[in-house]
Amino acid sequence: MSDTLELESVTVSRGAGPVISDVSLTLRRGEVLALVGPNGAGKTSLIESISGVIPHSAGTIRLGGDAIDKVSRVTRARRGIVHIEQGRAVFPTLTVRENLSLTARTPAEVDAAIAQFPELEKRIDAPTQLLSGGEQQMVVLARAFAAKPKFLLIDEMSLGLAPVVFTRLFPMVATLAEQGAGVLLVEQFTELALGLASEAIVVATGHVTYQGDAAALKADPAVLHRAYLGS
Repeated sequence: MSDTLELESVTVSRGAGPVISDVSLTLRRGEVLALVGPNGAGKTSLIESISGVIPHSAGTIRLGGDAIDKVSRVTRARRGIVHIEQGRAVFPTLTVRENLSLTARTPAEVDAAIAQFPELEKRIDAPTQLLSGGEQQMVVLARAFAAKPKFLLIDEMSLGLAPVVFTRLFPMVATLAEQGAGVLLVEQFTELALGLASEAIVVATGHVTYQGDAAALKADPAVLHRAYLGS
């Protein structure tokens, strides 16, 4: 139980009503779970509720068996839930080193994170606002490495990046899982996400339309198509 993040019948509402309803899942450390579906299906709202950015309106979220429904975002982060939001959330006026030091506990952990991204070594003392979009996303991922997350929520890492840059970064998600993080991956490149994940959830029209083996879903385009249509 200590190595699980669990959702039981979670519903998230915004404004007049629910945007995603009745989601149950179990994410274990060392696994990658792909959360895919059409735009507007509620994927971002769901992971924001897990990290504590927004509240959920029904159901229970458990970390290591303990309900965290009333726990703050900061406390969830301290307990090992790291959320990589859309838009390359770096601190632009801070250097690369300073950005990584926000999550690393020692200089050695900064060095270990940089070792995963050699491209950043020559920019280590540059303000991140001077870096390219791809380099900034490297900083975001390196900061996640330095944080040593138990569970990592990644929301559309590829957004705004050239395919050549994204394909360089994507394998780092597998590396994070190999180092012990449970990864919940929201990604618009569905086939790549399903190829990396062991399990998959498809949401459409605010509901789960498929839940099961990622490889099986990737292998059957008809099933994937029906899931995206919500049928």
